[in-house]
Amino acid sequence: MVDDRWEEETNDGEESFAELLEQSFVGEKILTPGQKVEADILKITADWVFLDVGQKGEGVLDRKELLDAEGKLTVAEGDRISAYFVSRAGGELRFTTRMGGAGTGSAQLEEAWRSGIPVDGLVEKEIKGGYEVKLAGQARAFCPYSQMALRRTEDPGQFVGRHLPFKISRYEEQGRNIVVSHRVILEEEQQQQREQLRQTLQEGMTVPGTVTSLRDFGAFVDIGGLEGLLPISEVGWGRVEDISETLAVGQQVQVVIKKLDWDNQRFSFSLKETLADPWEQAPLQFPEGSVQQGKVARLTPFGAFVTLADGIDGLIHISKLGGGKRINHPREVVQEGQQLEVRVESVDSQSRRISLALAGSEARSETVEAKEDFGAYLQEQPGSSMGTLGDLLRQAGSKKKK
Repeated sequence: MVDDRWEEETNDGEESFAELLEQSFVGEKILTPGQKVEADILKITADWVFLDVGQKGEGVLDRKELLDAEGKLTVAEGDRISAYFVSRAGGELRFTTRMGGAGTGSAQLEEAWRSGIPVDGLVEKEIKGGYEVKLAGQARAFCPYSQMALRRTEDPGQFVGRHLPFKISRYEEQGRNIVVSHRVILEEEQQQQREQLRQTLQEGMTVPGTVTSLRDFGAFVDIGGLEGLLPISEVGWGRVEDISETLAVGQQVQVVIKKLDWDNQRFSFSLKETLADPWEQAPLQFPEGSVQQGKVARLTPFGAFVTLADGIDGLIHISKLGGGKRINHPREVVQEGQQLEVRVESVDSQSRRISLALAGSEARSETVEAKEDFGAYLQEQPGSSMGTLGDLLRQAGSKKKK
């Protein structure tokens, strides 16, 4: 009986241990070869770097992978790095930042292809359709132009002579036919940055960015892993005809986030919203009754729009263009691009409207009206140059005698 009870207790203990062991792995993410993780450096020894990767076992990484060209360590304990999972042996998890070095042979390259682990490569020269890349050992690979960068570059030769990380997209004929991609790694990094930005970005925020390309309809701006469109209408308050006169590739800008469409991966920005609104000062800059210089921006059937300053257009209604005569279209009097002297009749900054009139015709109209008013005034005043009624009768009688 004692032996039976001991055996039952032993079996219960074994079952409890198995259950505890199973429970210890509940909720733990299972790592697969080639999976990229973020890890904290726990300790650095002469040969190894020990990592905290959120698993039960410790992660280890060859210290040589974190040395620069001069053999100096590029990280310190407590730093956070990205690494790729290679294998699990007991409680030890092997990681790498990328495969490379003289010790890497065809077997390791094939494993890197199967696991999706990056490999070091030296871009040796341009060849038809892309680049010849030297991998670890004597292996040669081909990287198409389209797989070198995120977008087409005007200087493809800039990559020659550079050491870059690649992923093997094709491994055939025991390593005699290898195709690699650097773009895949850049896309992965960009996706990680986007996921981080998704947690922090909101529409209406002002963020720094870099102009990546120019188009007739606007510019594309990268705000750190996320690229969006800056429409030409959002470049400035004034009309922009040639965007290259305002922006340049590589230029640093501050933009306001107008739209974040994560589902369709469409993002738009505004540059003009970071600039002062010219309409706020319009009543002071263009007071009613003042005469201003302007340029005819466009003609419509109901009038001519005149640009007074960047972002400030006023309207001369067609009824004020004919000098008192009826016209069918503003083009009968003015042309686009013509410089004009105009008179400000009214300013409504809230509605962003300025009513204008031609200064010259307005002045002539006022002169005629002034003469008519002045003539009526003289007729009403005694002693004016026209004389009294008696003087007029005497003048008429003297004319008859003659």
